[in-house]
Amino acid sequence: MSQAQVAPKEERTALGVGLMALGVTFMTCIDTSAKWLLLAGVPVVQIVFMRYAVALVLALGWFLPREGTAVLRSRRPGLQFLRSLALLGSTVCNFAALQFLPITMTTTIMFAGPIAVTLLAIPVLGETVGFRRLAAVCTGFFGVMVVVQPWGAEFDPAVFLSVGAMLSASVYYIVTRMIAGSESISTSQVWSTGLATLAFAPVALAHWAWPETAGTGLVLVLVGVFGGTAHTLATVAHRYADASILAPVVYVQIVEAAVAGILVFGTWPTQWTLLGGAIIAGSSWYIIQRERAARRGR
Repeated sequence: MSQAQVAPKEERTALGVGLMALGVTFMTCIDTSAKWLLLAGVPVVQIVFMRYAVALVLALGWFLPREGTAVLRSRRPGLQFLRSLALLGSTVCNFAALQFLPITMTTTIMFAGPIAVTLLAIPVLGETVGFRRLAAVCTGFFGVMVVVQPWGAEFDPAVFLSVGAMLSASVYYIVTRMIAGSESISTSQVWSTGLATLAFAPVALAHWAWPETAGTGLVLVLVGVFGGTAHTLATVAHRYADASILAPVVYVQIVEAAVAGILVFGTWPTQWTLLGGAIIAGSSWYIIQRERAARRGR
């Protein structure tokens, strides 16, 4: 049985950075739309289902005419299943957290992903992490504590959902590393959206509540459009530029999340969120640069 072709990498850094920046913008649109829908009373399970179902329809509509049923066949189905499950877990936890937390806080906590990936890479990928990177990990963890403030009177247990989303996303990125070069963009997209859609369809359809307004229905569809577009852009971007170059582009999202929080929800980021975000961004940046230097030294 034939399988979808894996597109070769090309050195087109400017294009890769541009695609990644656009993808990050769509990621901000996902969270903003999801929080808006939650405040409008739409159930989490319905939002998650639409986020993947619409993305699946778009993926199949785009890839099937070009590659046929080859997009459905994976060379590493076990890892694709684990990757899809991790992405779904991250989405569920993140959307659930957005019911209670400001979008700037959830976004900032997600920035701790490179820190978690560094730790997970030790037992999973067998990577060696030196003292300086471990120190950066500890610094990043301190930054998360500054954002979360578990010692404060306003501590919200919903931060555990956001941390769960970050950890699930880290597993997703680790598995993505493991299948890199052996799976096509099309197969990965169809598997990740397809499995999530199948998993949530029974519950979402059994308790389906039609949107009360046309605007709510439109945003519910757009969540899936944003999701499918964001992940496709981010995946394609890695064809044109190294991950170490693209990773810092993600930090644009904290600015976009802050703007969205102010304009859409009327919430301003706290000084602790900004301070903790700066610490997390700094430590993550150092980790990324150390990984880049280590790969060059091989």
